[in-house]
Amino acid sequence: MNYWTQLSADLAQQRNYLDELYKVYPITPNLRREISEDSEKKVRLAFENRNNVMLVKELLKLDLFPIKDSYVAYLKKDETAIDRNPQTVNRIAGTLFQMGIDEIIEKCTEPKETNRQIGPMFKNWINKGTIGAEIFKHAESFLNYDENCIFNASDAELEKFARKYLGYTREKGIDFIAKFNHKYVIAETKFLTDMGGHQNAQFDDAVSTMQSSFENKTVSEEVISIAIMDGVLFIKGKNKLYKYLQNNPDKIIISALLLREFLYSL
Repeated sequence: MNYWTQLSADLAQQRNYLDELYKVYPITPNLRREISEDSEKKVRLAFENRNNVMLVKELLKLDLFPIKDSYVAYLKKDETAIDRNPQTVNRIAGTLFQMGIDEIIEKCTEPKETNRQIGPMFKNWINKGTIGAEIFKHAESFLNYDENCIFNASDAELEKFARKYLGYTREKGIDFIAKFNHKYVIAETKFLTDMGGHQNAQFDDAVSTMQSSFENKTVSEEVISIAIMDGVLFIKGKNKLYKYLQNNPDKIIISALLLREFLYSL
């Protein structure tokens, strides 16, 4: 196991890890989504009139469609497909009518999933000055600054910088870029709340970013790729995640709680 990964696992297994992690990810129950009074009125009217097309169209305008259906995303991206595929619309509408209007409204206003809070929380934590280095929101200022610093901008701006200067080529955004001791550090951040399924895919995603090649970088400084991850991956056991940590000592997978210490060690 990598030195920094081992320190992270020890921290998780031996100290008040979750209490400390809450400073980075202060996750609280989400408030329900809101839909406007006008939108709700139109949905209820379409439901009462048993207007399949209108009901589906109005619900597609909302942030969250009330049922999971493989065809909904297509209809949302191409509204003209609604008129061309009446059987699909009728099938979806049939499921909606079986639910009842109250359940439809309830499903449309469900809170956002917790994992959608993670990225912004990490950046907010960085913005508090936790690392103790200068923070820049503009690429040029970050690039030209000669001391330790962090580029904490939008995902799109981070990815653009990584592609232009660091030789990043993956079709996936990144969450963290810093420059310490004249070395660039690039990372994805993940808070894994469970094992298996989607969470394992999140782990694999961060690992793939960490394994990126930076051969075409335009800066002269070294580029170090790490993964900033927290959660169940540090629970000791015979699970896929912990086994990966044990079997890949060349990969730096580190808790956000040790990020400051790591950066200043470079």
